[in-house]
Amino acid sequence: MIEKLKMQTPNITEQNMEQIAKLFPNVMTETQDKNGEVQKAIDFDLLKQSLSSVLVDDADERYRLDWPGKKAALLKANTPITKTLRPCRDDSVNFDSTENVYIEGDNFEVLKILQESYLGKIKMIYIDPPYNTGKDFIYKDNFTAKKATYEEELGTTDEEDNKLFKNTDTNGRFHSDWLSMMYERLIIARDLLKEDGVIFISIDDNELANIQKLCDEIFGEANFLECFIWVKKTAPNNVIVGAVHEYILIYAKSLLNLKLYLQPRSAEDNAKYKNPDNDPRGSWMADNISSPAKGGRSTPSLIYDIKNPFTGEIHTPPNGRMWSVPENEMLRKIEEGTVVWGKNNNGRPMNKRFLSETRDGKVMQTLITDGDSNSGASKEIQKIFDNDVVFETPKPVKLLSKLISLATKNNDVILDFFCGSATTAHSTSIVNVTDNSNRKFIMVQLPEATDEKSEAYKAGYKTIAEISKERIRRAGQKIVEDNQDKENIDKLDIGFRVYKTDSSNMKEVYYHPEQLTQDDIFSLESNIKEGREPDDLLTQVILDLGLELNLPIEQKEMHGNNVFIVQTNALVACFDGNINIKIIDEIAQLQPFRVVFKDGGFSESKDRINLEERFKRLSPETLITVI
Repeated sequence: MIEKLKMQTPNITEQNMEQIAKLFPNVMTETQDKNGEVQKAIDFDLLKQSLSSVLVDDADERYRLDWPGKKAALLKANTPITKTLRPCRDDSVNFDSTENVYIEGDNFEVLKILQESYLGKIKMIYIDPPYNTGKDFIYKDNFTAKKATYEEELGTTDEEDNKLFKNTDTNGRFHSDWLSMMYERLIIARDLLKEDGVIFISIDDNELANIQKLCDEIFGEANFLECFIWVKKTAPNNVIVGAVHEYILIYAKSLLNLKLYLQPRSAEDNAKYKNPDNDPRGSWMADNISSPAKGGRSTPSLIYDIKNPFTGEIHTPPNGRMWSVPENEMLRKIEEGTVVWGKNNNGRPMNKRFLSETRDGKVMQTLITDGDSNSGASKEIQKIFDNDVVFETPKPVKLLSKLISLATKNNDVILDFFCGSATTAHSTSIVNVTDNSNRKFIMVQLPEATDEKSEAYKAGYKTIAEISKERIRRAGQKIVEDNQDKENIDKLDIGFRVYKTDSSNMKEVYYHPEQLTQDDIFSLESNIKEGREPDDLLTQVILDLGLELNLPIEQKEMHGNNVFIVQTNALVACFDGNINIKIIDEIAQLQPFRVVFKDGGFSESKDRINLEERFKRLSPETLITVI
């Protein structure tokens, strides 16, 4: 297509709008110009809210999805929090060496905490959020005062005694609260995706239209890829019309940069290719050599007679079809033996499709009929838990394995922040075994209490998080046991580091030193909260510096002190209280990129004073930080 020159200076306004759209796709909208023509525009009120730390009021109408609480959700998404993560080694498997992460806590808080460390680093996000059916939507209630007339109080709390709110259809803000909950999470999730990353969202009819509009706004309409239809069950016999499916929406961070992959071929797929005539080109299968007439009209050059060289019989294309190749190419194919004529060489012509010439994988269709069923998924998890019914609505491993194979390759990071029974983690390990890879997962789950009458509670699982952690442990062991014949099975990472959300390790005065009074100076020995361990401090430092949670951590003793070494020399930290010049010199010999000490942890004031000079001499490139 020939492009017509504009013959004018560049339209800076359009260029600026394009740049703004890349950063804030949710602010793009449509308005009418003075001639009544629809044109792209920027919602400046939403842009102001995106750049503002206070609530911006606006009542103007325009083309967009709106609901009560939308701006408050955007403000919440952009407001910093002081929460952190605390490691839980007892719940973990192979804590020091694993690259997988499991985080227990409210997923909004977790996403905020991960913002810096995983900005633009996640290849795939899969979420199976609550479908807002009136019984499955539970979240921390941060709006008690404003929603007093709408609430139905359930008296439910999480492990930290945070009040939980259940969104039932008696709530006057039924859709609005669900949209706010999803909006603030998806805004942050988009920033975590790599430029070639993708998000999959499972949903049913209750909120399909709303979530698609919401994603159009957050990710940009142009970045919508497809909507999978997953056939999850057969229709019951006692209805006239039976719903048998759910949806999986797919949005890219950038459709232009998106990388997806063909589905792996199974042994059954390859078995369809045989070589009964010992063709030197390898295994093949018979394929149609005619194609439908385009628009019901045949192409004359593709309508001709074919003579069977064995029987002399003449063949013409079937009704409504034409040959797939011109006559000269057909004659060449017959000559070289890539046209077959059925059993005993007396059938219709067929094309030889060689396995060696096919693409290395299969196309994934938008109608998923082979992703296993709900009942299959339930049996799957029951088998893992010795037939105990510990989770009622898991997703199938086969379905998640398809999505993981479609979107990821070796070393990619997969995030699921509504992880439920942890099917995503289980599936990640399955796919890693299948293609001998090392994808990593980050699972996030609210420690939502199980019903005291449920089989899960009776089996000892007090929260959903306990169920999903145990599933990952058991599934990992089973995968290794069942795949002893696979290459590098001993290197498969079936471990995971467990973290739990908590308040900051630092006392309030650390953030607001101006509140410190003269009397406080004499009573304060440390700005670190009592009961916080060096492991806790290291985790918060890692997050604060924007490092990833799955980096290898080594602990080493230096002159009686415990020293953490993160990823060889990316970070060296010591939070002990008797740091002296010998330890400083030994750490400097490691040539770390960054080093962190506790501000009040030096044996003598002269060691604290000489710290910078010692590093300037021994490791001048090291960045020094204290907490």
